[in-house]
Amino acid sequence: MKVTQEKLPASQIGLEIEITPEITKQTYEQVIKNLASTANIPGFRKGKVPRPILLQRLGTTRIKAAALEELIQDGIEQAVKQEAIPAIGQPQLRSSFEDLIKNYEPGKPLTISAAVDVEPEVNLIQYTDLLFQAEEVKFDPERVDANLDKERQELATLIPVEGRAAQIGDIAVVDFKGSFARGEGEDETAELEPIPGAEATDFQVELQEDKFIPGFISGIVGMNPEETREIAAQFPDPYANEDLAGKAASFTVTLKELKEKELPEVNDDFAQEISDFETLEELRASLVERYQKEADDKTKANKQEALLTELLKHVEVDLPATMIEQEVDAMLTQTAMRLSQQGLDVRKLFTTDIIPQLRERSRTEAIERIKRSLSLREVGKRESIQVTPEEIAVRVTELLEQYPEEQDVDEDKLRSIVENELLTEKTVDWLLEHSSVELVPEGSLNPIEETEAVESDADADADADAPQTEEEISEASTEVTEG
Repeated sequence: MKVTQEKLPASQIGLEIEITPEITKQTYEQVIKNLASTANIPGFRKGKVPRPILLQRLGTTRIKAAALEELIQDGIEQAVKQEAIPAIGQPQLRSSFEDLIKNYEPGKPLTISAAVDVEPEVNLIQYTDLLFQAEEVKFDPERVDANLDKERQELATLIPVEGRAAQIGDIAVVDFKGSFARGEGEDETAELEPIPGAEATDFQVELQEDKFIPGFISGIVGMNPEETREIAAQFPDPYANEDLAGKAASFTVTLKELKEKELPEVNDDFAQEISDFETLEELRASLVERYQKEADDKTKANKQEALLTELLKHVEVDLPATMIEQEVDAMLTQTAMRLSQQGLDVRKLFTTDIIPQLRERSRTEAIERIKRSLSLREVGKRESIQVTPEEIAVRVTELLEQYPEEQDVDEDKLRSIVENELLTEKTVDWLLEHSSVELVPEGSLNPIEETEAVESDADADADADAPQTEEEISEASTEVTEG
């Protein structure tokens, strides 16, 4: 078989395959033989249909088409094997099937054009002496006190309050019923429209402004037990329930009971109750170490992310469509598993209408993920970065001990995953050692306004201009659910 190769865009190799006359004839005759043994033609038993009758009834075009399908499949498969091409995905026919039928004559050579995707070549223009900035996350000592205060609040004893009005910090037990406020020009005597679900009895609420919609808590402040008051409040916009977003409301509230918190002293006894430490000093030291490590880990993650972002600016790689689609498949599968673990019905979320949208929205991140992986792998090859069997064994043992409840673990697959992760870690560390990073204050590269907006959006970790696919899929799934 004569095969001519041609390099194509998107990491494809074009193949011009010349099939010999003997094969084109042999395949055609075999197809006729197979059809003769299976064709149902009135007046003839199976396998006894004369060749002229068979050709007349089935038509030469149909027979040639059946033979061509075999010739194409076998021809491409043999060509890829003969040329030792490391193909990924399914080969694609470049010739027109209609033209092949017209040109196909059994007993004469036949030329087929096809293309196969292959692993892309990675051109690292530069990967050492990279210059970039990363945000430094510094340890905040106030987090220690905040943690201890949170524990104090959870251990607080509620003491009934007598002889004074409600104030911020109290615990109020109330009955309330909410209605939509009247709009301008509405009849003052008309009964207010109740807000569905906005009614409760013996409802306990801490008098802090962030515990309810704006206006509700401030309206309770100053009330005395057994007092009933009409309180004006406003649903924020945006709001979880879009039907209520931005709407003005009126609540009839009766204060039934008032309590205040009695907080425990922060001492050694307190430390022993909330932890395994004997003294408050030991507990504080542990919290300092914990939050310092968190800050250091976040700084390291920021440096790694900034490094990879900079590295991709110096990489040229022409990705094949097969590789991109496989990565998109993997991302959607991971997201489906995560949503399923959260108790969501994936079949209702991943509908035939939304899957094409999700695939399209996933492409940008899929391409970046592949480029990162290929770039790091190429650096590892060039610099002979390796992971030892001992290192793999240690990490595997740690994971198995960490998750003893996992019974059906494929240890070979686990070792492969661990090896890839360790190799990535080593390569990234090597790149950091051979680059220059300028640490800048936290929030200086990502404005605080954007960060706060993102964090308040349910489970979204990136803004609309720089989507992180898994989060976007979750949002899209939520939109489908709510829609």
